[in-house]
Amino acid sequence: MKNKKQFLEIVIHGVFLILGLITVGCVLLITVYLIISGIPAIHKIGLFKFLFGTKWASTAAVPAFGILPFILTSIYGTAGAILLGVPIGFLTAVYLAKMAPPKMRAVVTSAVSLLAGIPSVVYGLVGMLVLVPGIRALFHIPDGASLLAAIIVLAIMILPSIINVSITALEAVPKEYEDASLALGATPVETYLKVSVPAAKSGIAAAVVLGVGRAIGEAMAVMMVSGNAPNMPSLYESVRFLTTAVASEMSYSEGLQRQALFSIALVLFLFIMLINATLNFFLKRSKEG
Repeated sequence: MKNKKQFLEIVIHGVFLILGLITVGCVLLITVYLIISGIPAIHKIGLFKFLFGTKWASTAAVPAFGILPFILTSIYGTAGAILLGVPIGFLTAVYLAKMAPPKMRAVVTSAVSLLAGIPSVVYGLVGMLVLVPGIRALFHIPDGASLLAAIIVLAIMILPSIINVSITALEAVPKEYEDASLALGATPVETYLKVSVPAAKSGIAAAVVLGVGRAIGEAMAVMMVSGNAPNMPSLYESVRFLTTAVASEMSYSEGLQRQALFSIALVLFLFIMLINATLNFFLKRSKEG
């Protein structure tokens, strides 16, 4: 019986190891493929002209392949979505995890779960039919498809990830911490914000990382509400993100244009890896501190 259990443990350990290696192998395969496909265009165009050029005209008689507008738009759009979505998601998670009545919590949690299951194209459609005309009428601009519309849509799309992961982290905080704080005379709100939240900061930081990944990687919804024009980023003008640059032209691209789109995908991939590595670095430092 003992040998049978040991054999079963070895088999399960081997299965988990194989699955883990497959995951790592997929990441390496994607990385190698993007490098092989993206480097030739960067070599032909020139690294400086590619990264810092301000004009993208891939189908012109004299093509230009500058992606600085896409890079800045992705940075501004992601930062705006995080600044708008993280406080709302964080405060909602604290309320649901610690203060909401059971019935209210059940209703709001179901709504958040429903929000997570909505396809991105539906977000884009609703944004295009409701948000874009609303921005056009509110700010009296020619076209509401803009960076502002993309930021609002992205902020809404990252809410489920932030709320669900933050709730899980807050519920994992030992109740003894809160009881001790209350016994010392702290109010419930003080206890939740000054005891529970710091104790769950690693989980909340993980929620922010997931939100950043969702915001950077989104393409379809952003394409539908941002105007998809290769302009330098401005809050009330049409813009194009790194993701939408690839998605909008890949179907008809060829030659150097197609290689340049793979180069954009490589830049996006490295951009996401850099952000995740930076966030994980600060997260580890906060744990050690």
